[in-house]
Amino acid sequence: MSDQRELILDAVRAYHREAEAQRGFVPGVTEIWPSGAALDEDDRAALVEAALDLRIAAGKGARRFESEFARRLRRRKAHLTNSGSSANLLALSALTSHLLEDQRLKPGDEVITVAAAFPTTVNPILQNGLVPVFVDVELKTYNTTVDRVAQAIGPRTRAIMVAHALGNPFQATEIAQLAKEHDLFLIEDNCDAVGATYDGRATGSFGDLSTVSFYPAHHLTMGEGGCVLTSDLALARIVESMRDWGRDCWCEPGESDTCLKRFKYQMGTLPAGYDHKYIFSHVGYNLKATDLQAALGLSQLTKLDEFCATRRRNWRRLREGLDGVPWLILPEATERSDPSWFGFVITVDPQAPFSRAELTDHLESRRIGTRRLFAGNLTRHPAYLGKPQRVVGELQNSDLVTEQTFWVGVYPGITEEMADYVVTSVRDFVKGR
Repeated sequence: MSDQRELILDAVRAYHREAEAQRGFVPGVTEIWPSGAALDEDDRAALVEAALDLRIAAGKGARRFESEFARRLRRRKAHLTNSGSSANLLALSALTSHLLEDQRLKPGDEVITVAAAFPTTVNPILQNGLVPVFVDVELKTYNTTVDRVAQAIGPRTRAIMVAHALGNPFQATEIAQLAKEHDLFLIEDNCDAVGATYDGRATGSFGDLSTVSFYPAHHLTMGEGGCVLTSDLALARIVESMRDWGRDCWCEPGESDTCLKRFKYQMGTLPAGYDHKYIFSHVGYNLKATDLQAALGLSQLTKLDEFCATRRRNWRRLREGLDGVPWLILPEATERSDPSWFGFVITVDPQAPFSRAELTDHLESRRIGTRRLFAGNLTRHPAYLGKPQRVVGELQNSDLVTEQTFWVGVYPGITEEMADYVVTSVRDFVKGR
């Protein structure tokens, strides 16, 4: 059986090499994606090996990934989820747990976040009956600042939930200290920034909780998937319970009586001795990931440093190549940070003799994929009109982002030749105007 298994995996690797050999870059013909997964023969073999073992649910592979990933991000606990969006939902929902007693977030409490964001940082706030407090961002870094967050703190503010924008860290040290001074929870949405550092410390390690996405656009991929990380063991237990249907039991699937008291509990108004595997202490979900996903994640994790280095290289090539081009506001790293870039963001000066749409249309016509800076100003979207919210400041930069900002890719699938073609295409367009 083992010989047959090796023959299958060798054939899978050969298949991958043959498929990849047929790829090449033809300017103006080959599409340059703004984001995507970087997958090699080890990744393909890892998926097939897990499939051969029929590891179709969450199990040992998922637990191994959680352990290794937590160690990598300097956190005590990691819990895999089926998406980064679910990770954000779990992270914020955990703060509403009755187990936190007087510290728990209650309906009507406020959570500070940014207006220029992806919806999954804001949706969990509303889904838990809380009130988002929107603050503006800085141009060039596209992050908010500690001063803006401080100005937004009110009598009902209980938490801060902010993402590191496009892999560029926000002022994590200062905002974490502000949260501590005001007894606020801090959730870091680290989905776009795995591998980044601020003050020499990994992003995702500053907050009470942090989240990651493993969607193909992100630094590591499982196809779909996400993760909640924390060093607070009480919060980790709540996250696990809410992720796993809300159950009180902590046995892994297929295990029983890990606590040695399976039939000795009395909880709620249940009869004494009720099976602990079926006692539920939270209103939870089933948001687990599978061992198939974890197998790919473990393979990807070995290449994280390489992926981050390539993203930084591609970002620098674009930044240097576009330096000095008029009418373009180019991105900058937050001071004291080493970003792990998700994309290369450009804002067209409102006084430019061309529009953002004209520039992106030109790039798209050359098969260069572009994306908006996610939702722009979320408060202007139909989903959030009339919803409970508080806005601090005029959101001027968020509005500018909505009108004038886009980004192009730096992910590892982009070669130096592709990056140079992007630079040439932008320069040619601006020169022609």
